[in-house]
Amino acid sequence: MDKPVIGFIGVGLMGHGMAKNIVEKGYPLVVMGHRNREPVEDLLKRGASEVKTPKEMAEKCDIIHLCVSASPQVEEVVRGKNGILASGKKGLTVIDCSTSDPVSTLQIAADLKAAGMDFADAPLSRTPKEAEAGTLDTMVGADPETFNRIEPILECWAGVIVHLGEVGLGHKMKLINNFISMGYAALYSEALAIARKSGLSIAQVHSVLGQGRMANGFYDTFMKWSVDRDENAHKFTIINAHKDMRYLANMANSVGAVNSVQAVVKNAFAAMEASGQGEKYVPMIADFIAKQNGLPEDGS
Repeated sequence: MDKPVIGFIGVGLMGHGMAKNIVEKGYPLVVMGHRNREPVEDLLKRGASEVKTPKEMAEKCDIIHLCVSASPQVEEVVRGKNGILASGKKGLTVIDCSTSDPVSTLQIAADLKAAGMDFADAPLSRTPKEAEAGTLDTMVGADPETFNRIEPILECWAGVIVHLGEVGLGHKMKLINNFISMGYAALYSEALAIARKSGLSIAQVHSVLGQGRMANGFYDTFMKWSVDRDENAHKFTIINAHKDMRYLANMANSVGAVNSVQAVVKNAFAAMEASGQGEKYVPMIADFIAKQNGLPEDGS
């Protein structure tokens, strides 16, 4: 039986590794041009082919992955003049691996269904390192038939796959996941600042927390910046963190949830982005909060 043709839009920090694992597992792969040509050229060398528009990709593919920055980009890829819907490709399946706004996700899923296409939300957890290794986590929202069809493809790039249920639940869970992780980031940063002003060093704090019950996977990558100044430990930008917290606030508003703690977390990232530091990575918020406390940003 021939393998389905897989499309991939968004071969950036996360998408390149995912797409690489798909083509290396023997699936025909079609990619769309990216402003950074290096990952595209690498995938072409591995056997992928390239198209110029989402419409052209849809015409060539059975399943398309989207791994773009936010819901506006997803909406343009799907609904644009040369978007996926314009192809009229009945039976196509779209997998949105972006961290998207669930309110938008449900609207897009309805538009695709009306056009005879299927949709699944399968956002990601972990880092570009796991994307390259094919060991990402994914949380999936899809009807059972669609999930069964896409599961072998997800297995190319994910080590942990959780099917949560209906469309939208994947993106909702991803925002909850990121609320917790970005909450940790804000909490760790403020704790480090208070500790330093109280006479404790970062190394002393880490000597206790790093080997105690407070340690976890996120703590380990987050603290590599403050302890070792490893800027590549967690390559997730402040812009994206703030975007995710805005999406969670929108989700909370849509269901009438009280989100007082989440508002504080969101504003920590909003302040850093507003200061012109949005392209920095999440662990560097520790420096931003240190500076607010009159402390040297280098941890000294």
